[in-house]
Amino acid sequence: MPQFQQGTLDLHYECYGEGFPVLLFAPGGMRSAAGFWESSPWNPIEVLQENFRVIAMDQRNAGTSHGPITADDSWDTYTQDHLDLLDYLEIDQCHLVGGCIGGAFSFNFLRRSPERVAAAVIQQSIGLDNNRQAFYEMFDGWADDQKTARPALTSAILSSFRSNLYDHDFVFSATEADVQACVQPLLVLMGQDLYHPESVSRKIAALAPNATLIDAWKDDGPSTGELAKNFLLQHSPV
Repeated sequence: MPQFQQGTLDLHYECYGEGFPVLLFAPGGMRSAAGFWESSPWNPIEVLQENFRVIAMDQRNAGTSHGPITADDSWDTYTQDHLDLLDYLEIDQCHLVGGCIGGAFSFNFLRRSPERVAAAVIQQSIGLDNNRQAFYEMFDGWADDQKTARPALTSAILSSFRSNLYDHDFVFSATEADVQACVQPLLVLMGQDLYHPESVSRKIAALAPNATLIDAWKDDGPSTGELAKNFLLQHSPV
């Protein structure tokens, strides 16, 4: 995969196809990497590259990407990576497709730079519903691997980072008011499990003024892929 390097940050990404850009935020929690799309009910890399310029990436310290870890890291740290990558690729505006933790990445991006997003597909976003401990444990498993690789990394640094990510409500990266202010068209593919609560997907769809909720989408991946492709085509700037 090509590399975007900035200081000590090394982000790996890949571009597929041509057309209006689509930036993908893969599932996988803290290990969010492009390879996780292969196990998704539909693979946006395969489905969208015929009509769009698809950018798939490994998030920092996931897959083959690497970067520093500090006590001040937060959702904004990831969003700055995303904005810097788009600037490097000379992309002013794009669609977003976010699965799992990619929902949180998407909403923070929309909160920070709404003018750079034409539309978004939110696939079973993470969110809070009596499950905060599960996110702590998911983070801690990733953090243990980071401490093994970086002996100087302290528990205090990682605890602060974890708090900055998961000691919030709703979709963790954005409030209900933030989502209500999101005017971009959203296609919401509903979650139905511990990390991706149905209640969160339904609330996203109820709050966002231009959201469409799809509940039973996992049983027919090809159909879902076509639905997502047509949705993004419909909302691509001329």
